Amino acid sequence: MHEELRAALAGLLDGLPPKQAAQAVDRLIANYRGRTPTDAPVLRDRADVAAYAAYRMPATFEAARAALTAFAVRVPDWSPATHVDIGGGTGAATWATAATWQGHHSTVLDWAQPALDLGAELADGILPGTDWQRRTLGEGLTLPAGTDLVTVSYVLGELRPEDRRAVVAAAATATAVVLVEPGTPDGYLRIREARTQLVEAGLRVVAPCPHSGSCPIVPGQDWCHFAARVNRSSLHRQVKGGSLPYEDEKFSYVAATTLDAAPAAARIVRKPQLRKGQVLLDLCTTADGLERTTVSKRHGAAYKAARDAAWGDDWA
Repeated sequence: MHEELRAALAGLLDGLPPKQAAQAVDRLIANYRGRTPTDAPVLRDRADVAAYAAYRMPATFEAARAALTAFAVRVPDWSPATHVDIGGGTGAATWATAATWQGHHSTVLDWAQPALDLGAELADGILPGTDWQRRTLGEGLTLPAGTDLVTVSYVLGELRPEDRRAVVAAAATATAVVLVEPGTPDGYLRIREARTQLVEAGLRVVAPCPHSGSCPIVPGQDWCHFAARVNRSSLHRQVKGGSLPYEDEKFSYVAATTLDAAPAAARIVRKPQLRKGQVLLDLCTTADGLERTTVSKRHGAAYKAARDAAWGDDWA
């Protein structure tokens, strides 16, 4: 699916003056960092939307796909029939959902019509059964009864606190919810707050946390985040001014559900450290909270598994 998305993005900035694209990207970077909550859409016109899609959509897609994949592992026999992407904009999380499951109907809700228009253009002929609807993101937002899956990806930081709570409350009426934010301290705090709201609404957390209890991290001392590798196209490198063929997108997320599903026993929350004959794993666990464990050659199969393990993986 990422190759199809890359192809759809390829001609996006044709005809857009480079200076206009650069100005739009600079403003979008400031908003992406979550410093300017608003009651109005961040994406105002086609120039904004084109710049956003080229600058952010590949990374947003990979982060959302990683979070959805972590959730799908916990519910291997389930797939959504209906999906609502709240604040979906140009549809990165909708593309990620299509890369995770097939045969569902997606509805993208956003308050920026230019984003919806471009999203529909990019998805034309590739994501059948997708509706694009303009909707206010905040108080009064409701979802169709029986919605299976809701995604809210890189949206909460754009919203005022009261609108943020309203969006999460609406999402909590679905069977499954996956929320993704930038992997910054502020992004983590928004996910932490939303996680509490989801649990209070009766959902159980199944990823990344191994439990639905209080997060063991002390705010201000650390934050929970993960990384997704993004292969940069020439368009992506041009817009972002980078030279490397890839980048690592840092993100925070939570996945919760009313389904009869259980989280992993533990989650690897830092990049594993390889030493001679041993691997150091930083884990979030059900019983002991945050802990570091050492897996050595004498652990046999567990040692091999640890050497192959990656940041963000389940750990038994």
